[in-house]
Amino acid sequence: MSKKNPMNLHEAALSLANSADTVHDIEVALAHAIEHGELHANVKRWATEQWEGRQLPGNINRLETFIEGGELDAWQKRRQAA
Repeated sequence: MSKKNPMNLHEAALSLANSADTVHDIEVALAHAIEHGELHANVKRWATEQWEGRQLPGNINRLETFIEGGELDAWQKRRQAA
């Protein structure tokens, strides 16, 4: 995973998923971490009437919220250590 190039939340979830069935669950985990200050991201939120797809905590837009690769790696390591 690139340490410098940001990826959107959906791409980040795809990079961590073991199967297609788990992508949404990982998106929810990432959104939850962002909402609780555990994962830094450049966040864009949906207005309720604009929502696309399955909703994430905080109305986070999965395609326009960006996470740096290094931030994602650090979050994943903290999560595995817990």
